[in-house]
Amino acid sequence: ISSSQVYIIQVSVGNHLWTVKHRYSDFHDLHEKLVSEKKIDKNLLPPKKIIGKNSKSLVEKRQKELEIYLQTLLLKFPVTAPKVLSHFLHFHLYVS
Repeated sequence: ISSSQVYIIQVSVGNHLWTVKHRYSDFHDLHEKLVSEKKIDKNLLPPKKIIGKNSKSLVEKRQKELEIYLQTLLLKFPVTAPKVLSHFLHFHLYVS
């Protein structure tokens, strides 16, 4: 039985602050699309880890890395985020 870790990531854009919840595989799918469509550095996403992937310290470390990953993406697209990223971050719910 596999338990999938869901990462709760805080996102901030301007004065807006909210959280999104995604599994690592969601980040991986997003990253694959951004690498092919927007030529994002393929090494930007923290690597997938196998051993001890559900240990508390590893989960906390990865959560921080994923938060940095998303903030880096937002800095790369300061005016208009790609549609796939906007959807991933639930912009349609929070930013008008």
